[in-house]
Amino acid sequence: MIRVLLADDEAMIRAGVKAILAADPSLEVVAEAGDGRQAVDLAISHRPDVALLDIRMPRLDGLGAASEMRRVAPDTAVVMLTTFGEDDYIAKALDIGASGFLLKSGDPRELIAGIHAVADGAAYLSPRVAQRVIAQLAGGRMSKGALARERVSALTEREREVLALLGAGMSNAEIARELHIVEGTVKAYVSAILTRLGVRNRVQAAIIAHEAGLVA
Repeated sequence: MIRVLLADDEAMIRAGVKAILAADPSLEVVAEAGDGRQAVDLAISHRPDVALLDIRMPRLDGLGAASEMRRVAPDTAVVMLTTFGEDDYIAKALDIGASGFLLKSGDPRELIAGIHAVADGAAYLSPRVAQRVIAQLAGGRMSKGALARERVSALTEREREVLALLGAGMSNAEIARELHIVEGTVKAYVSAILTRLGVRNRVQAAIIAHEAGLVA
């Protein structure tokens, strides 16, 4: 069972999202918050697997709540859920360590798929958000590529293999099957990769993998 915290200041939105998640018997909404401050408090008390956070909320917005959660509830994967797809929101969400970014206007199946992906240790961006990120990478590829390759050069050959598969969007379980190793070993590799690259999460590591040319 994947335990989910849902935070949105609009009760109707929370009810709609909760109804979508109820269609998957493996998902359980264990707490609901109407603002970012309450969301952080509930993350501490309930320790959910995934927190779905709206960007714009009173008292503490979604970005601020996500940042605090990464500090006080590091085992909770954060997914930003918003109607706003501006590039600055995307960049900020990824920078503070969010594992996913979904648009409320997206397909409900994306919501369920995204929760499963981040709960499994992968990163998930809705297709529209992914297009924006890829465009940003393409725009800065020449200037960022050399720096990314230099950072990746510090990794071992096996770590680069794991990073490439991580950059391709694979979960820990999928990487383990691809490389014929146990999932616990993959987790250890991912942890070492994040430390060596000096990044907070898999999304940032995946971006470096793309910039370094490890992913087609």
